[in-house]
Amino acid sequence: MPFTFESTEIAGLVIVTPRVFSDARGFFLETYKKTDFAAGGIPEEFVQENHSRSSAGTLRGLHAQREPAAQGKLVRVIEGEVFDVAVDARSGSPTFGRWVSVTLSADNRQSLYVPPGCLHGFCVVSDEAQVIYRTTSEYAPALEYGVQWDDPDLAIPWPVREPRLSDRDKTWPRFKNLV
Repeated sequence: MPFTFESTEIAGLVIVTPRVFSDARGFFLETYKKTDFAAGGIPEEFVQENHSRSSAGTLRGLHAQREPAAQGKLVRVIEGEVFDVAVDARSGSPTFGRWVSVTLSADNRQSLYVPPGCLHGFCVVSDEAQVIYRTTSEYAPALEYGVQWDDPDLAIPWPVREPRLSDRDKTWPRFKNLV
């Protein structure tokens, strides 16, 4: 199989490592293959793809979408490096309120699958980064929600103290106020 799938402590949150074929010309890898992903525990269909470019110190997140359009996300970096975080916000989950971080980079070529109901965010640690992510539901602004990136109850060790944030990301409530 051209991928390895590594489960994390949060159910459904999976680190995907592709097999890379390199030679004097460069490299080739598959970034997604429906049958392999289904066999690896990610059977979802992806319906939208997004691409962002951000400069060093930019932090995007933490956000998600509510039902009926909760999004699963398959996130990967094609330039640079990010500190990527997912927080389990699924009520009733045994890992509710816990988070996992992973370094995604153009060099390691890994992807992270963030299941629906988990908040997602990332911080750019290189000079700039380009992130591509596929989603299982289309973007629905009226269903989007988020939490403070620096919520003391989550205590995520972000690699930046004063990130560059959107106006929206500056105003999200604390995690404990979601429910």
